[in-house]
Amino acid sequence: MAVKIRLTRMGQKKAPFYRIIVADSRSPRDGKLIAEIGTYDPNVEPAAVKVDEEAAKKWLANGAQPTEVVSRLFKNAGITK
Repeated sequence: MAVKIRLTRMGQKKAPFYRIIVADSRSPRDGKLIAEIGTYDPNVEPAAVKVDEEAAKKWLANGAQPTEVVSRLFKNAGITK
């Protein structure tokens, strides 16, 4: 099972709010998830990112692959492999 760390969309039309989740790579964007490890709100200036660093590092150590956007968010938050 390939595990990805990615975003799932929440919020209203034209006002997106995202949750950073851990999910099977084959599940749909808003489908079944394994764990929720943070949030990302691009509507405020600057964009608000809240991440549970311990959980993120645990999933990265276990082999979960972040998407491009999530890896950029992790880099800005100071979370690395």
